[in-house]
Amino acid sequence: MRIIKKKNTQIAEGDMTPMIDMVFQLIAFFMMLINFSKVDQDQRVNLPLSELAKPPEMAYEKPITLQMTKDEGIILNAGGDSLMTMDELRNALKREASIIRAAGKDVTLDDVTIVIRADKNARIGKVQEMMDAAQQAEFNAFALRGQQDQAQDQARVKAQ
Repeated sequence: MRIIKKKNTQIAEGDMTPMIDMVFQLIAFFMMLINFSKVDQDQRVNLPLSELAKPPEMAYEKPITLQMTKDEGIILNAGGDSLMTMDELRNALKREASIIRAAGKDVTLDDVTIVIRADKNARIGKVQEMMDAAQQAEFNAFALRGQQDQAQDQARVKAQ
């Protein structure tokens, strides 16, 4: 009599749980590393090099970003392709200030930081006019942006 072995007809499946877990860990890891500070940057603005330029310790609570191109056009909060004049900026900042005042006690004008990014070829007098326009709208906190010199940063790291 001949004995016939029964073949195993079950399909072997791998456990996908560790792979799915690893994918979620990688997603969480990369979300922590994403730098959202480049969201407010415009490619039309080339910042000047500065030895003192460094990223802020903490993100600003309520930033308003003003950018000036080399042609001295003004961009408010990376708001599209349209460039503003100085008069339009004054009106826009006054509107922003009135909206903040109307919002209530949670946010005041003292909580707002005006972040200024000016092209390296823009005139400093025009940058000062932007600051004056913000002060006329009763904003008091300012942060000027510059580009870090990569060679100096590397030399500083090696020295430490």
